[in-house]
Amino acid sequence: MAGTLFANGILLLDDGFSRADLLVRDGRIGRIAPAIAPEPDDAVVDLCGDRLVPGFIDMHVHGGGGADFMDGSEGAIRTVCRTHARFGTTTLCPTTLTAPDDEITAFLGTARDLMSGDDRDPSRRDGARIGSVHVEGPWLAPSQAGAQDPAYLLSPSVAHLERLLGACDGVSTVTIAPELDGACECAEWLTERGALPAMGHSDATLAQVRDAVACGFRHMTHFYSAMSTVKRDRGYRIPGMVEAGYLFDEVTVETIADGSHLPHELLRLVWKVKGTGRMALVTDAMRGAGMPEGTYRLGSLKRGRDVIVEDGVARLPDRSGFAGSVCTMDRAVRTVVAAGIALEDALRMASATPARILGMQDRRGRLRPGLDADLVRLDGELNVRMTVVGGRIVFDARNG
Repeated sequence: MAGTLFANGILLLDDGFSRADLLVRDGRIGRIAPAIAPEPDDAVVDLCGDRLVPGFIDMHVHGGGGADFMDGSEGAIRTVCRTHARFGTTTLCPTTLTAPDDEITAFLGTARDLMSGDDRDPSRRDGARIGSVHVEGPWLAPSQAGAQDPAYLLSPSVAHLERLLGACDGVSTVTIAPELDGACECAEWLTERGALPAMGHSDATLAQVRDAVACGFRHMTHFYSAMSTVKRDRGYRIPGMVEAGYLFDEVTVETIADGSHLPHELLRLVWKVKGTGRMALVTDAMRGAGMPEGTYRLGSLKRGRDVIVEDGVARLPDRSGFAGSVCTMDRAVRTVVAAGIALEDALRMASATPARILGMQDRRGRLRPGLDADLVRLDGELNVRMTVVGGRIVFDARNG
């Protein structure tokens, strides 16, 4: 069977960067060696010394290219997947926003159909693959709603969770404020089904997070954003979510590394404490990602709210806070490197770490024979020159 040989590159392997060739066959990495002779029918891509790294995995993304996953249509979902593939994302987790049940289930049904259809026929895929779905809301704390619509916030219950998630068996992550009544039972229910209970949009104290961890919560959604930190009560300091995120080793965190949500110093602090294996880079991107600055709808066109994209960030109309982001994964990697973190660690936090958090480390996230051929070619300035998903080139900068 004809394959594709990526030659003359610098590859990020398990033990670091190494000059090598990589052969793809049948959508998977077939062989990695210093010099591979292609078969007569193999295509050859000369990397000319560029880096070839594992495809980026974005476990928290709402939209891009003018579309939002909450639009609910196949066209919108494919637009977002194509947009983020231009920036090196090979697997993404479409993320919901707080909305009425009918809007969430409509999206979940469309995502389910696309996931199963593209798995049967990968040739239909022309952008990043949908790895699984992240449900963010409606089980969030009103005091930490951020840009989420408070009109649709609810207390969590297993019955509601089961009814909503019944529309899609591909849900991997559910964000819940752990201090809400019913959160613990929901975390246990999700864990039994192999999904990841995540803490976010929360005013929980460290003590409440400790209880939540005992119930199965293992991840924090957009660390620092929309979550409590230390406060004083009659002189006593009460640690919050942020402090708990640092303290509990079993908890992984994700960071929006656009350089605005967290300054370089905080990004470096998170990495210093949590380490490369417990800190994932995410975009939390909305529909304005990959688009000119201006006014865009956060959430669905039907019920979303207008936000302003300016100076590389998305803001609420009164500019009182952020409203998602317009970050892309390549920008996140460059931001982390600019913060003083080694490139190798930055790339792993964009690939191997989210793969492990999502339980897909045996399929993708590294360059290793047998794994999916999800690859990104980077130039010397860490700009994306090519994106490969399952062995198919879905973006090539030479073609615009």
